[in-house]
Amino acid sequence: MDKRSAGKLKLISSMLIWGSLGLFIRGIDLPSSVIANFRGLLGAAFLLLVMLLGRLPFSRRAVKDNALCLGLSGLMLGFNWILLFEAYRYTTIAVATLCYYLAPILVVAVSPLVFRERLGLFRALCVLAALAGMVFVSGAAEGGLPSPGQAKGIALALGAALLYAAIVIVNKKMQGISGLERTVVQLGISALVLLPYNLLTVQGPLPAPEPSALVLLLAVGVIHTGLAYFLYFGCMEDLPSQTVAILAYVDPVTAVLLSALALKEPMSAGMWLGAVLVIAAAVLLELQVKKKKG
Repeated sequence: MDKRSAGKLKLISSMLIWGSLGLFIRGIDLPSSVIANFRGLLGAAFLLLVMLLGRLPFSRRAVKDNALCLGLSGLMLGFNWILLFEAYRYTTIAVATLCYYLAPILVVAVSPLVFRERLGLFRALCVLAALAGMVFVSGAAEGGLPSPGQAKGIALALGAALLYAAIVIVNKKMQGISGLERTVVQLGISALVLLPYNLLTVQGPLPAPEPSALVLLLAVGVIHTGLAYFLYFGCMEDLPSQTVAILAYVDPVTAVLLSALALKEPMSAGMWLGAVLVIAAAVLLELQVKKKKG
């Protein structure tokens, strides 16, 4: 297998893993903040072990030079997960994921203010298409507002998208640090921040989770975090940026299909249309950005 084919396999594998995250979270009977805490801890430990065994470089100077941005993004990462995991509890995995994947659209929308980039007609139309898609995803376009629980899930997922968009913006400010080094530090910071948060906010002793839930928690930390990030960053040098941009959306497509097929969660024709609009707009925006950079 050549490098490009191996790179595609790694990237698709990481996206399939991330696309199944919601199913695993649903099976863990612990508070979302506790799940997020363990995810950061296990993910950071896994990646550190891989870097040590593989003798991969880790620049302390790069970490020091980007300390402020790393601290801020690590803080936001933990709370981003909490909001997303809570969204899974109130709405379908498909709706939560599609709301979450508005993050790239939000980055583009604020780019004229943050990065002094011109929005342009094409990008503006993509943003409008994604927003129209969200109207269909929420069910509002088919008559009536979502139920209170559904509305809360959508609001939580949109909050997670806002935090993720902010993380993307902060990451763009970093210089001289690799994606893998950045991720290890961010995961570690998220775990450190969420530990005192959980000690202060989680009331009473935690219920003893079922053995199956512990297995799922371990999988979320090791497979959905450590392994998935390692596969993702391991393919960057072997694939063109446009290929990465397209295949990255295997993640939300997988989540939507698993929601409808595996969990039998309802997806109306309008919601499918909304899903297509959101994902297509995000892909087109990514491709335009990569083309300009190329």
